[in-house]
Amino acid sequence: MRDLHISRRELLLHLRRVLLLGFQLMLVMVANRLAFTLRFDSDVPGWALAAFWQMLPWLVAIRSLTFFPFRLYEGLWRYTSFYDLKALIGGIAVSTVAFYTVANSPIGPETYPRSIYIIDATLLLLMLGGARMARRVFVEYAAIRPGKRVLLFGAGDAAERIVRDMKATRDTPYQPIGFVDDDPDKVGRRMHGIPVLGTRKDVPWILRQYRPDEVLIAIPSATASAVREIVRVFAPFKVPIKTLPNLQDIIGGKIEVAQIRSLSLEDLLPRSPVGLDAEPVKRLIAGRRIMVTGAGGSIGSELCRQIARLKPASLVMFERYENSLHEIWLELNDGRPSFDMYAIVGDVTDETRVGDVLLTYRPEIIFHAAAHKHVPLMQDNPCEAIKNNVRGTRVIAAASERSGVERFIMISTDKAVNPTSVMGASKQLAELLIQLHAETSCTAFSIVRFGNVLGSNGSVVPRFMDQIKKGGPVTVTHPEMRRFFMLIPEAVQLVMHAASHAERGSTYVLDMGHQVKLVDMAYDMIRLSGFASNEIKVEFTGLRPGEKLSEELVGADEEVSPGKVDKIQCVRRRYPPPADLPDRVADIEKEAARGNSGAVVAMLIELTGLSVPQQSRNAVPPPPRIPAANVLVHHASTHTRNAALPRSSRRGHIR
Repeated sequence: MRDLHISRRELLLHLRRVLLLGFQLMLVMVANRLAFTLRFDSDVPGWALAAFWQMLPWLVAIRSLTFFPFRLYEGLWRYTSFYDLKALIGGIAVSTVAFYTVANSPIGPETYPRSIYIIDATLLLLMLGGARMARRVFVEYAAIRPGKRVLLFGAGDAAERIVRDMKATRDTPYQPIGFVDDDPDKVGRRMHGIPVLGTRKDVPWILRQYRPDEVLIAIPSATASAVREIVRVFAPFKVPIKTLPNLQDIIGGKIEVAQIRSLSLEDLLPRSPVGLDAEPVKRLIAGRRIMVTGAGGSIGSELCRQIARLKPASLVMFERYENSLHEIWLELNDGRPSFDMYAIVGDVTDETRVGDVLLTYRPEIIFHAAAHKHVPLMQDNPCEAIKNNVRGTRVIAAASERSGVERFIMISTDKAVNPTSVMGASKQLAELLIQLHAETSCTAFSIVRFGNVLGSNGSVVPRFMDQIKKGGPVTVTHPEMRRFFMLIPEAVQLVMHAASHAERGSTYVLDMGHQVKLVDMAYDMIRLSGFASNEIKVEFTGLRPGEKLSEELVGADEEVSPGKVDKIQCVRRRYPPPADLPDRVADIEKEAARGNSGAVVAMLIELTGLSVPQQSRNAVPPPPRIPAANVLVHHASTHTRNAALPRSSRRGHIR
């Protein structure tokens, strides 16, 4: 059946070529006859008509044979280009010279008008070229009629290529209606018949007059700041915005309609992507035993994905939340990994569990991503911040030393610099512990510090999206609130490269560009969601306890030097951690275990210089204490109920 289908296809192709050959030879005859008509002003004498009929078979034979080497029967007329025009001129010129030679040989007539050669060649060029162009015009006209009306911002080379592709593609979903360009000299000119309608200041008039269905930013080289400015121009209007890939993402410099995509928040980040050499990371990971704590979180799960692609000997995913751990385990397992993969449920604050896991799986490299990260929650629960962020880091670091881990990389945050929140202070204290370990340990301890990541669990971007979907309002704490932002894959790349170039006790930070105002991000997300800027309200709710207006990546007591990788800086403290740090950490851990929030905050202030936090307006008051008599009655009744149960039912009832 398949062979029959192929033979039919070949038959149709052969038939098409025969018809194409016949059509072109017909035009050869028509052009030659019309040349005689024009030469003699419609009154062709008998001798000239006899010469026409005598030489017509020779003309047809010479033209048909000459057209083959110039491939004039193979081109797709719907894609006629300058190359086809050159081939057409060459084929006609060569065949005309050959025909002239034959016509003036003994087999030719006594007289053959010399002007006929020029008139005939000119007419044939116009006819064959016109037939090809008519086909292309028809295809382009048929292609653009059903498409969405698109206004292109930018009238440069990329815009020219994309419009050309729109016109040449039969089933294109777009119909270009005009350009907007900031160069006033281009206004009023046309490109492929499409006018440059005005500059960005003319956008309101252009949108009212032409009513495009979409706007395409056709400037692949535009920086994020330039794209943000363009988005602001269209903010008052409810029109979807599309874009083209960046120049580095365009393979071979070829720009096509299929590459058009919706504008995303990542396109507006005020920083360029970090290009990093993958070889050092491959050498670090391939064939090694790797462990990731907090493997179910945003950073931890992406770490697992990137590590899995580098073919380690084994990957231990350590996480206390079984649902998120199960999710990443299923995802990686579906890829049929060639290495051993273990999903371990456990808590980094559990010394026994951590020690057993490290002794069992013997990881050579540990990425410590497990931590509490939400500022408002940790502000209201300071004891939990200490338990997880401080005690957890101490436990896993100490166990790493005992089990001979080669490298240990802690994931930290910009909020650890000059902290104003309990969460930030707890991460700074964890950093100090790692730096203290690094001074004497055989394990290479290092820290990676970065700002917010787009799309992480509980981050501002998913929250804004949820609020926009509900119709608003979008809530921002303060109009001047600014934050660093980066992509999750980039954050993990930084972690991996820091591990590959780690120097003992160093902290690594990424050049993250400028901080983004959250109110601007809110309006950008409203715009990218297809709403006009005035359709979704933005409300300011006031700073939450522990929040800064802007973040820092380097503290006043730290010094910065260039790292071994471009755009990654190495930060070191000017002064070593205090010698009594372990004792003081033990004290704060004891207070956290007792649930003494006041003592924990006071000790954080003393240890890290934490600014005194405000009490949260949403803090949940502690439950009323049960009187001692009631407690005794409660325990007695519980004991009575348990005594009535079979022994097997009582075992493990309360853990």
